[in-house]
Amino acid sequence: MTIARPAHVWCACFVLIGALSGCATIEKCGLEGCASDRKITAKVEAIVNAHPEFGPPGTITVQTLNGVVYLDGELADGVDREEVRSIIRRVAGVKKVVSSTYVENN
Repeated sequence: MTIARPAHVWCACFVLIGALSGCATIEKCGLEGCASDRKITAKVEAIVNAHPEFGPPGTITVQTLNGVVYLDGELADGVDREEVRSIIRRVAGVKKVVSSTYVENN
């Protein structure tokens, strides 16, 4: 004898399977982050600090998660945000640059 299951049970099973398989793609690196992300962050910070035209050192924060670099902070007046993103994209391992930087107009 076969027991028929309601459609909502099957839907819930498929949703759960899909959600769990999506979790498998996220790197589990612990509280300190992945070594590759830390290396990317260090390289990007060095580049940002080596370009005084971007602004004083320490005014732009850099974080990396799974190869995606997040920039936040104030750029010097007249700096092109797209130019900064273009330079950062050249760093080995960078998959994408997400910038929340801004230029303060005096």
